[in-house]
Amino acid sequence: MAKTANKKIQIKLVKSLIGCSEAQCKVARALGFTKKDQVVEHEESPVIMGMVNKISHLLEVTK
Repeated sequence: MAKTANKKIQIKLVKSLIGCSEAQCKVARALGFTKKDQVVEHEESPVIMGMVNKISHLLEVTK
């Protein structure tokens, strides 16, 4: 079986976590965000994309 290279995506936190639910804050922390306007890079996988979809209103995604 040949391994396929997963695409990298860049995710930016564009809105503050203040006022968000505890579950949304936990998802943001799990993605690696600690402050606003921070950019993190992850491999595109179903797990990461599910987390992004949970807090999509707070994020900006570039591929």
